[in-house]
Amino acid sequence: MARPLSPEKRSALLQAAIHEIAAAGLSVSTSRIAKRAGVAEGTLYTYFATKEQLLNELYLELKAEIYGVIHKGFPVKGSLRDRAWHVWSVSLDWAIAYPEKRSVSMRLNLSEVLTEETRAKSAAMRGEVDSALAGVEERIAAKGLPKGFASSMMGAMQDAAMEYIAKKPRQRESLKEKTFDLFWRALQ
Repeated sequence: MARPLSPEKRSALLQAAIHEIAAAGLSVSTSRIAKRAGVAEGTLYTYFATKEQLLNELYLELKAEIYGVIHKGFPVKGSLRDRAWHVWSVSLDWAIAYPEKRSVSMRLNLSEVLTEETRAKSAAMRGEVDSALAGVEERIAAKGLPKGFASSMMGAMQDAAMEYIAKKPRQRESLKEKTFDLFWRALQ
């Protein structure tokens, strides 16, 4: 009879993968991930059949975390601006608090390792994020720009905001508000 899998070991492997990918990129070896997690490399394959499975499950874990944070307190009946602000503010706070997780999530999103099934599961988690950004995307489309441009613009502007918040942490809230206002005006 097979032993039950330990949620603690699985979590340790995922956390180790975050740290190692953030440091060395997606080509990091599974032995390096296992070593950081404090387990034998074979143990990694007990939890994840392949490195690709590990990366796909890691991506879903990261997306579940950020979407869970965004969904909490989401102003469903708020104005488009209020909903966009919520997504902006909460996701920016998460990215600042967990830069390695954000980096790994972005690397995975841009990679070819994610399966269509993983991308579909991630999209299904978006929920209220889609409603918040749908109106924003409509404004962008009216300007003749492609679908997804608003999300890309938001991400790029958040990168800039994070850079300046890191330099001036005491101005965090002010910079969050000012950079969001700049983003919002670009949609007008």
